[in-house]
Amino acid sequence: MAANRVGRKVRPYLQKAKDSAFLAVEVYNKPGTSFKSAAYIALMTIAWTSLFHAIFIKNGKNPYRKAKNGRYEIIDGDYRHWELKECTKQYWKNDSENPIRKNVEFFIPLRNKIEHRHIPQIDPAIFGECQALILNFDNLIGEHFGVKHQLREVLSFSLQMFPSGESFGQAAKNDKQASEIKKFIEDYRGMLSTEVLGSGQFAFKAFLIQVGNHQSTDALPIQFLQHDQMSEDQREQFDKFAVAVKWKTVRVANDNLMKPKDVIRRVARAAKCAFSQHDHQRAWKRHNVRPASKSSSPELTNAKYCVYDSLGKGYGYTEEWVQLLIDEITSANAISNTPQPLHDPA
Repeated sequence: MAANRVGRKVRPYLQKAKDSAFLAVEVYNKPGTSFKSAAYIALMTIAWTSLFHAIFIKNGKNPYRKAKNGRYEIIDGDYRHWELKECTKQYWKNDSENPIRKNVEFFIPLRNKIEHRHIPQIDPAIFGECQALILNFDNLIGEHFGVKHQLREVLSFSLQMFPSGESFGQAAKNDKQASEIKKFIEDYRGMLSTEVLGSGQFAFKAFLIQVGNHQSTDALPIQFLQHDQMSEDQREQFDKFAVAVKWKTVRVANDNLMKPKDVIRRVARAAKCAFSQHDHQRAWKRHNVRPASKSSSPELTNAKYCVYDSLGKGYGYTEEWVQLLIDEITSANAISNTPQPLHDPA
């Protein structure tokens, strides 16, 4: 098809994307390699970025950064290309709840967090997201460049053993760095909608169940069946095995959330003290409830206390947050016997 023809300018980007993805899978499936996720995520970041560049150029759009004067920025004699996060914004535009986008954007800050750390226990904890990352990548290649450029026909299944060893949760209890990564993963998953969290395009989850040998010699030993693409009969059979799966309930957007001014008024009234906007800012910084105002990832909040509203471009606070502040001030006042606003210790 002419629509899938790869032009001279596009070909290097597409080839780089495919080569990086092949290397990512090779590293991930390599026996004896610990902390597979680190190399896999780094290579898949390159793969996705190059694929987006290929798609943009194919569609007549230059994926280059512009300076304030409107000219393209040049670094070391080459155009400064869009990084992956900018690519996702340009590709999906206002479709902020696309599960594929959420999957890709999950790995951008995660890569930065694990780049200089060695936490091999994280591998099984994010396997579903890693699997979805490569499947989504291959589907996008097929959509824009045709089946002949897809990876699936030349990638075989890796041999599997029964995983064992220290779990990621146990590692997080004993290691501060692992604990920080675990919190990031939980916070990111916690801010997703139910639809995105349950989509196989965000995280591919599967059971590997041993069955008796099939009588047909032509039958495939392993097949991928995505849960959200199964028939009702197939889902009914699958759910018999999935009784141990606990589906996560996610907060409804803006449900019982309060604006900062409402939090300040509630706390001041209940604690019977002067409680200002400055006091509130000190409090959420101390408890690490939300990122700084100019953070590139405003959605990474502690969902128990605060939720980011992408439409309103602001933060909403929960009843639990108000109660925490009231309890802290009340306790401090009981000790000092003098009503005081909530401040950081000097």
